[in-house]
Amino acid sequence: MSALHYGLTPKMKPIPARRSALVAALDVGSSKIACMIARLRPHPPQQVLTRRTHAVEVIGFGHTGARGMKAGAVVNLAQAEEAIRVAVDAAEQMASVEIESAVLSISAGRLASELFAADVEIVGSAVSEGDIARVLAAGSRHSLRDGRAVLHSLPVGYSIDGTEGIRDPRGMLGSRFGVDMHVATTDIAAARNLMLAVERSHLAVEAMVASPYVAGLAVLADDEADLGAAVIDLGAGTTTVAVFLNGRLVHLEGFALGGQHITTDIARGLNARIVDAERIKTLYGTVLNGGSDERDMIEVPPISEDERETAQFVSRATLVHIIKPRVEEILEMVRDRLAASPFAAERRGHVILTGGAAQLTGLPHLAARILDRPVRIGRPLGISGLPDTAKGAAFAVAAGLLVYPQAAHLEHFEQRKRHAMNGTGGYFARVGQWLRESF
Repeated sequence: MSALHYGLTPKMKPIPARRSALVAALDVGSSKIACMIARLRPHPPQQVLTRRTHAVEVIGFGHTGARGMKAGAVVNLAQAEEAIRVAVDAAEQMASVEIESAVLSISAGRLASELFAADVEIVGSAVSEGDIARVLAAGSRHSLRDGRAVLHSLPVGYSIDGTEGIRDPRGMLGSRFGVDMHVATTDIAAARNLMLAVERSHLAVEAMVASPYVAGLAVLADDEADLGAAVIDLGAGTTTVAVFLNGRLVHLEGFALGGQHITTDIARGLNARIVDAERIKTLYGTVLNGGSDERDMIEVPPISEDERETAQFVSRATLVHIIKPRVEEILEMVRDRLAASPFAAERRGHVILTGGAAQLTGLPHLAARILDRPVRIGRPLGISGLPDTAKGAAFAVAAGLLVYPQAAHLEHFEQRKRHAMNGTGGYFARVGQWLRESF
């Protein structure tokens, strides 16, 4: 029985440590859709980014404006499919390869975390790989909830005969083997329709991964992940949060508020078109007050096509007064969620901002004041071949999807047979079965 039948989103088979691989990443967001294709090659242990077993070299890149998407969810299937095809085609042409599957990000569906415990009898006297697989499977199945799809099932710690806090149980002796699991979920409808849009583009979903988790895989240094860090992915339609402790993901959540809401505020406040408001935000957007703000003027094109209407001019101070309250609202919501997460106990933990909305001038300073934490902008680390346009915080999720195969071994994985794309009982048949069962 496939993982889809149990309401678990697809999980990819862990990449062998000594094998090279070709990986495609697909980041379908509210404002843009990005596709990256990379070669992963094994490399010897290194002193930085020690958890990475492979070097990542980007060989194909394509992106386009998102269509048919709102708050990270599909609202028009045909438009979303068309935009996905455009981004994938551009990446395939640059890489001179044709991809059959991709690792897919998701930020929609009210991302949430829960902790579950499960235990099994040890077969024999020592813990084996089979015992670990069985206890992880039990934890994943126990975590299922109506209307929710499981994105990640990550062990927090193991126990043997009541002794807790075991990190690596392989070979240890005992009779009862348990696991505490961190399970991240999303609304099943959001996952279902996002998978469907990708499937209609003739791509298999190799794995579905929470956006802030993979953003963290791309931008966090080893010490940050070990000592405690919160990655805040400020997208166009959503803001999502991932907390890392001891090198592991321990908390995940999100809400439907992001950069597009800032753009809408500007459009309303300045009586401007959305496209002009976005341009003004990109070129002049800031949350900092300056001494010359009242004198610095910004041109706002008229909202209608009437040639008799002339452009208006507003001060930079006016723009700050529009942008800052919305940004403060978003950061205060982040603060409240972090206060209710395991991150609250790590007073020295850092905050790393990613996503397109993280590019607002002065945002790290404002975030540090509201969150009362050290804050920096996160950019992809240790990835070669990235075009200059993809080296910033806006593409941290897409870059992290290329790193994710090296972390896939941390999660529960159920073997699934791969058939021809149109074969009876193949991948898409199982996706179809999941879609039907989800209604």
